[in-house]
Amino acid sequence: MATAGTYRVAAMLPEHARQVLTIYRLGIDEGDATFETTAPSWEAFDTTKLPRHRYVALDDAGGVLGWVAAAPVSDRCAYAGVVEHSVYVHPASRGHGIGAALLEELIGSTEAAGIWTIQSGIFPENTASLALHGRAGFRVIGTRERIGKLHGLWRDVLLIERRSPVVT
Repeated sequence: MATAGTYRVAAMLPEHARQVLTIYRLGIDEGDATFETTAPSWEAFDTTKLPRHRYVALDDAGGVLGWVAAAPVSDRCAYAGVVEHSVYVHPASRGHGIGAALLEELIGSTEAAGIWTIQSGIFPENTASLALHGRAGFRVIGTRERIGKLHGLWRDVLLIERRSPVVT
């Protein structure tokens, strides 16, 4: 896996599917990343994510170290500038700035497209993700208490958002 500076960020392509979904599954298995209990098929993933706003971090051999993707929050025109995102880094590649680089790429692409808000929900226990997002300019805007059950346990979700300072 990666060491500092040995990766590049690129557009997510279909040939990355297997590795992207493996990293997604690893995050699911850790228990603090999502309410999902299984990774979707590539077809389902591909259908729901915006093609212009999904990226991978690749090592020198072309292996996927992490990914970020955004999806629309609504098809209503009032929300055309709002997306929800996910970012996942392979457990063996964490701590090398990969998540930050992926978020930076996402922020750049969404701002260039006129998107004014990137949002997500994060379990309070996922302190690494909260810190990463805080460094990228996201803020906690609220808590959804006991919003869903995961493996029979009620879980809270912190709502986070980043409002673009350049898209008005």
